[in-house]
Amino acid sequence: MNPNQSLFELPLNGATGYASVELPLYKTADISAKTSQKLAAGSGFCILQEHADWWQIATKQNTGWIRSAFALLNLPDVLPSIIFNCTNTYAAIYRSSEKAIPEITGKQLYHSRGYNKRLQKDSYIVPVLYPMSKKIAQAQKNALSQGDTLLVYEGFRPYTVQEKVASQLADLAQKDKKIKAGISTAPWELEWFIADSTSNHQRGYAFDVSLAKIKKSRKQIFGAYPATVITDYEEYSMYTPMHELSRLSCLYTAPVYTKDPVAWKKSSLRSVVNKEALQLQKYCVTAGLTPLASEWWHFNDLDARAATLSNQSKGNYILTDTYSQIPA
Repeated sequence: MNPNQSLFELPLNGATGYASVELPLYKTADISAKTSQKLAAGSGFCILQEHADWWQIATKQNTGWIRSAFALLNLPDVLPSIIFNCTNTYAAIYRSSEKAIPEITGKQLYHSRGYNKRLQKDSYIVPVLYPMSKKIAQAQKNALSQGDTLLVYEGFRPYTVQEKVASQLADLAQKDKKIKAGISTAPWELEWFIADSTSNHQRGYAFDVSLAKIKKSRKQIFGAYPATVITDYEEYSMYTPMHELSRLSCLYTAPVYTKDPVAWKKSSLRSVVNKEALQLQKYCVTAGLTPLASEWWHFNDLDARAATLSNQSKGNYILTDTYSQIPA
C-alpha cells in the first residue's frame, strides 16, 4: 500500500483533483518525459494512482502524469468524517465589528457544489494543495481521538471572491468609523483580515476551520471501504463567530510573521481567547499547520507554500465539477 493512502479515510485513487496552475501532462512519471498536453489552471480530473511525487490522472480527453505538489485535492473525497459548511457558496457570514458588509453578508459569493459520485450525494467542493491535505487528515485524526471533528468552512477561494470582499470592506471602512477602527487600529491593518491581493486561499495552502463535538456517528460503506460519517454534532462557541473580520477575532496581541512556522509560539495570547479555540489550534498545529495571528479559524501550511513557491496559483478560476469514482 502507498503510505499516503493510510493517511486518508478513503483511497486517494478515484478522488477528484484540480490543477492549481498550468501543468504539463507527462506520458510517464518523469520530468524528462514527453508531454501530451498542458492542463489549464483549474482543470479537473480523476486521480488514478500515485507514484512517489507524481499522480497518474484521467481527464476527459487524456491520461498521464502530473507533479502532485502543484495539484489540489478535494477533501470530502478522502475525509468524509469532516463536516463541511462552505457558507461563502450559499450565504456568506462575513461581518466586521459585528456589522454586515454590503453585497457580501448573506450573499452567495460563488458556486462550488454538486453531485459527487463517490459520496453518492450533493457535496461541497473543498480543495487544498495535496501536501496540505495530509496535514488536515492528521488534524482530523487528532480531533476524532477526543470525540471532536473539524468543521471546515473553506479551503480554496476564487480570486474574484477575495477581491470583492476586500473591496467592499475597504469601502465600508471609509464610511463607518467603527469598522475602520476595527481593521486599522495599530498594530493591525486591513491586510490581516482580508488580503486585497492574492491570498493563501487562492494559492491552496490555507483553510478556514472551526471545531464541533460529535454527538452521533456511524460507519458508512463507500464502494469497498468503510468510513466514519458524523450524523449529529454541536459546533463549539468560539470567542467570536466565524468570519468576523476585525481585531475582535485576533488570537494574539500583535501581528506574527506569517512565513515563520514557529513565531506564533512566542506570541502573547489575548485574554478573550477561549479553551475551544486553543483546542482547535492544538489539533491543527500538532499536525504541522501554522495559525494566523488575526483569525482564530485560519491555518496555513508553510511546507506546501515552500514546495510551490516557484509557481503559485493566482486562483483565477471557480471549481464547479467533480470527477470522483466510487472506490473499488
